[in-house]
Amino acid sequence: MAVTRTFSIIKPDATRRNLTGAVTKMLEEAGLRVVASKRIRMTKEQAEGFYGVHRERPFFNDLVTFMMSGPVVVQVLEGEDAVKRNRDVMGATNPANAEPGTIRKELAESIEANSVHGSDSDENAATEIAFFFKPEEIVG
Repeated sequence: MAVTRTFSIIKPDATRRNLTGAVTKMLEEAGLRVVASKRIRMTKEQAEGFYGVHRERPFFNDLVTFMMSGPVVVQVLEGEDAVKRNRDVMGATNPANAEPGTIRKELAESIEANSVHGSDSDENAATEIAFFFKPEEIVG
């Protein structure tokens, strides 16, 4: 397996409950290394731009509002097959369907407030990383 990178967001529901460290610990225990991280408050423009693929979906405005509702932690993660590894440790989008021991099963509040976002492909990871980070901010 090749060492690759993926993108992660610790969402407002998790930062509000002071779970940044707990989420990061679960990511690291899954074999991922944080090579860039920053706590930000998403602007409307950032939230709309980042989630633009969902613009026509009925939940888009609620998603944008939620992502602006508090601080988030954006991260670049590195590890063997990082996208898959991250998605495995995140668990299913709906926490009710997530496997025990996953971030969403253990920490999420609901399908909407599910604590984390992770890239779904290497291509999207590259795009999402570039959306929030300059190359010199990634110090792997």
